Amino acid sequence: MEGAEAASLLGERGLGRLAQFKTYRRRWILLAAVCLLNCSNAMLWLTFAPVADKTAAYFHISLEMVNWLSIVYLLISIPFGLVSTWVLDSVGLRCAVILSAWLNMMGSIIRMFGILKFLSLGSQSYWYLFIGQCLCALAQPLIIFSPTKLAALWFPDHQRAKANMIASMSNPLGVLIANVLSPALVPEGKHIPLMLGVYAVPAVTACALATVGIHEKVPPTPPSASATTSTSQPFLMSLKMLLRNKPYIILAVCFGGGIGTFTCFSALLEQILCEKGYSNSSRFRHQAITLAITSSLFGFFGFAIYPIAMELAVECSYPVGEGTSTGLIFVASQIEGVILMILLQAFTVRVSEDPSSTCALDQDGALDWTTPVLVLAGLCSAMACFYVIFFHTDYKRLHAETNSGDLVKAEDTATADVPEA
Repeated sequence: MEGAEAASLLGERGLGRLAQFKTYRRRWILLAAVCLLNCSNAMLWLTFAPVADKTAAYFHISLEMVNWLSIVYLLISIPFGLVSTWVLDSVGLRCAVILSAWLNMMGSIIRMFGILKFLSLGSQSYWYLFIGQCLCALAQPLIIFSPTKLAALWFPDHQRAKANMIASMSNPLGVLIANVLSPALVPEGKHIPLMLGVYAVPAVTACALATVGIHEKVPPTPPSASATTSTSQPFLMSLKMLLRNKPYIILAVCFGGGIGTFTCFSALLEQILCEKGYSNSSRFRHQAITLAITSSLFGFFGFAIYPIAMELAVECSYPVGEGTSTGLIFVASQIEGVILMILLQAFTVRVSEDPSSTCALDQDGALDWTTPVLVLAGLCSAMACFYVIFFHTDYKRLHAETNSGDLVKAEDTATADVPEA
């Protein structure tokens, strides 16, 4: 009877603690700020890729230099990604989001200096674009890593996946907007200043919303038991735990490769299609429907797995902080993306004469991307098969929350550590 009474008291204690978990309406303001910031940063990343030929002609630069405006995102986010994981899990979500918002806005504004005649002469125009892209690239890891942290700290367990999905999917939404909006705004190279101005508006709005709307590092009362242990592990110990976690390594390689493939494909799509006779709006040679269907399928299945993989990264690595667990996957994806972009461009073959080409800069012949696209398709298939066969994991965070003993222990910690309003 004593054991039963003790168990009953333990259960009552757990239920009593559950009543102390609270949610706050302002979590939706935070979610809106992260979504707009995520979308804006993706738009700034791919501003020039859909109109690479017209950008090169307008600024009198090569296509390789235009590609560097996208590649710089990958290169900068690799070393800064590790710093971003520390900022999120040690300094806090508020600092990370506001810092990224200001970097993103300043980058979008500096890019516009390149079209001001009294500030830019000759090749200086390009360097304004490049410096602006570098600042936006510094903001990207902080933005990309924020959704899982935001969902864990501010949303209850039954809303975590939804919040993470909404915040995460705003990034590919920005990619979609950039691919549609850039060609629409730039039918000719002379409209590039208009495009730069339009893309600065979401960045400025997101910065204002983040600066004014985010006031707290964490909510006064945690929304769930796992929120109390969100940053319980030291940063270096978290890295060691992740590097020894086999399911996490498999997820990082396969899902990171998927992100890298999408990054590479998005940045090079215009150059791949123009050699085949497609304009920037893909309305040529009566194959627009086929192209739209295949691209839609690629995006539908690719985007769907993004928030799921982010949640899996947290579940299989718990109690490692969300910023660290998702951050390392993103760093891996950027490394793989850089390798893929360099590799695919090396596989291109220059065609001396191609009357069907719509590339603006093909004086020396257009580039044939047939072999690189086949290599990319093969790599995607190989990574998908490897993931399906070898990835197996337990949902550690969910198990911890359903275990009454762990729940009570976590709640006892919360009572002492979580600041009051």
